[in-house]
Amino acid sequence: MTVKEITNIIEEFAPLDYAEGFDNVGLLIGDNSMHVTGVLATLDTLENVVDEAIVKNCNLILSFHPIIFSGLKKITGSNYVERVVLKAIKNNISIYSMHTALDNSHMGVNAKICEVLGITNTKILIPQKGTIKKLTTYVPKKEAQKLKEVLFSAGAGTIGNYSNCSFSTEGIGSFNAKENANPTIGKIGKTHYEEEVQLNMTFEKAKEHKIIETLLNNHSYEEVAYEVTTLENTNQNIGMGMVGELAKAMNEMDFLTHLKDIMKVSCIRHSQLLDKKIKKIAVLGGSGSFAINAAKAVNADIFITSDLKYHQFYEAEGKIIVADIGHFETEQFTKNLLVEILTKKIPNFAISLSESITNPIKYF
Repeated sequence: MTVKEITNIIEEFAPLDYAEGFDNVGLLIGDNSMHVTGVLATLDTLENVVDEAIVKNCNLILSFHPIIFSGLKKITGSNYVERVVLKAIKNNISIYSMHTALDNSHMGVNAKICEVLGITNTKILIPQKGTIKKLTTYVPKKEAQKLKEVLFSAGAGTIGNYSNCSFSTEGIGSFNAKENANPTIGKIGKTHYEEEVQLNMTFEKAKEHKIIETLLNNHSYEEVAYEVTTLENTNQNIGMGMVGELAKAMNEMDFLTHLKDIMKVSCIRHSQLLDKKIKKIAVLGGSGSFAINAAKAVNADIFITSDLKYHQFYEAEGKIIVADIGHFETEQFTKNLLVEILTKKIPNFAISLSESITNPIKYF
């Protein structure tokens, strides 16, 4: 398989269109057409990870965090990022990152945290805006049903838990083909009137390219009139964080002990305990201070995340417990998730879980 064939599997699960605007995702180093000898899944790509890939004959590293985040003006090996880039290039190793695209997937990072902690009945904590679009186009009445069906097959007509959604309005379209035109109906230089259907279909942002390509390839007109607009609807399957429930409520100290044990953390920084049961839990892997108010808004009993500053613990305001368990610790199972995704699709391919330790924070 090629690099592109492997990464396409990841992108079906976590489309790059859903990555945050500040992020740097996709193929960072390498050639999409390169034949893959093996895949190494990791949370971070450091030099020891590249060394591991070399030993395991893996020439594609799937890294949750992007090793190249901001622009590089030179590559001389003067810092850890440049050294990784140099070593990967010298050894013909490609590096691909999906980062916040996987954060925003309803089956991604936060779903994995919930799975590990036994949290069920989950839903997205902060749905991402601007991910649902609408296609409007015009098609001869006699061709409308056929076009609708091929667009459905390309992924158009979806919204939330519904598929094959559309709205049609009949009317009369007109056009006058100029001298260099090649009309499929009507005659050059004469205004033609045609019974048409205005077809409206919703779709997910990540499928836009495929849907427009399908429209243009299956529409009979030489010039296809269409427009794409972004809807205000929120996609409940795309966004940051997740909230769900434990099967059985636990007292605070018992839950914190459970959290510490399952997530393998040395210590938990948390806000004031509230002397109440823990049942409803919000999680957000990585830096999640921006979601404290969202966790309060859904009446979560505790919010689990990382990278909180001193004053951000005050934002709990006696309404929720805010628990910082460490950045690495919240995302540690992400590489396992990557292996699971690929193994389901290509079970006989060489896919390895990185054994390298990449947590830069140590506890005494």
